[in-house]
Formats: sequence, structure tokens, C-alpha cells
Amino acid sequence: ENVMVFLSGAGDDTRAWGPPFAGTESIYFLSVNRNKKSIAINMKDLKGAKLIRELAAVSDVFVENYVPGKLAEMGLGYEDIKKIAPHIVYCSITGYGQTGPMVQRGGYDSIVAAVSGLMHVTGHEDGEPVRAGVAMTDLATGLYTYGAIMAGLLQRYKTGKGLHIDCNLLSSQVACLTHVAANYLNCKIEGKRWGTAHGSIVPYQV
Repeated sequence: ENVMVFLSGAGDDTRAWGPPFAGTESIYFLSVNRNKKSIAINMKDLKGAKLIRELAAVSDVFVENYVPGKLAEMGLGYEDIKKIAPHIVYCSITGYGQTGPMVQRGGYDSIVAAVSGLMHVTGHEDGEPVRAGVAMTDLATGLYTYGAIMAGLLQRYKTGKGLHIDCNLLSSQVACLTHVAANYLNCKIEGKRWGTAHGSIVPYQV
């Protein structure tokens, strides 16, 4: 069972994304929140924070995507949750990770696509960098997060202990650059835009 917690009074921004809509429901919202239950809780309120802790105590996985340190201010950081749920697989999803010079910056798909280099290798050879047609950085991070959580659950099964997983947009997208990074690290060949072509194989450009 997947329960998504919304901040009361705000809800999920994607509820308003559109068109298109299915009746009053945003298709975008439905596409990324299918099969989820939801509840609105004011986590900044003592009663709300207590409800979150009660949910965590009976959950296997706790996923959050706040700027590092924000939930700890509410008494809902990993160390706080671990005290009442030592079995918990606590996963933090951020823009740039839990440490480093960019830790307090919010993470957005298009911005991280630029920072990571994805946009640098996307577009016409003689044109400007462009964003991909879908939110590739967000989607890739979701897949890496899924894999990390599954590995975390396996580790808990073997050890009986929970853990804190650090997933972030930048690391996920850089990992997806694969051969672009390898080309530079091994041959000093900088990534470039190829349009519909491919730098190593044909017939991509047909």
C-alpha cells in the first residue's frame, strides 16, 4: 500500500497541471500518482508530525523530497524516525544530495538536465542545447530510487536493520550519460549535440 502525504492546504502541484484533464482530474497528476492513496497532514503542527510518526512506525519505507535538514526541523528526519521505527528504509530524494556546496538548492528536472550535461548533448548539431521532450531526469531518478529501495529492503531482510538512502537528481542524470562521460574520461572527447545522428554508430540519422 502506497500512501502519499500532502501538506494540508496545498496538496500536490500537479493536480492543476494541464490541459489535458479527465473531467476535473489532471492527466499529468493521474500518470504519476496512479495506485496511490493520499492524506493531507500539516507536518509543521505537533499533531500532524505525530501522525507522520505513527504512519512511519507501521510502514516499511519512508520517502521524502525536502531540502536536506527541513524534515529534521519538524522532528521527522531520519534519526528521529529511526528511534521509533528502527526497521524503516528511509529514502531522501533531493536535487543535489545530502552534502556538498549545492545541498540547499531546490532540484528541478530542467535545471539539473542543464547542470548534468544532458541538455549539452541534446539538440541539433548547429543549434542551442534543448531539454528532452519528457522529464528524463525526474523519471531516471525515480527508477534509481526504486532500485535503491528494493536493495534497502533486501539488506533489512538480511540484517534486520533499516537504513537511510540518499538519491538525487544530479547523480541519477550523470549516471545516465554513460558513454558520453566514458568518451571524455578515456579519450578526452567532449560530448556534443548530434541531432538525430549518433557519434559512434549508424543509421541513427535516417
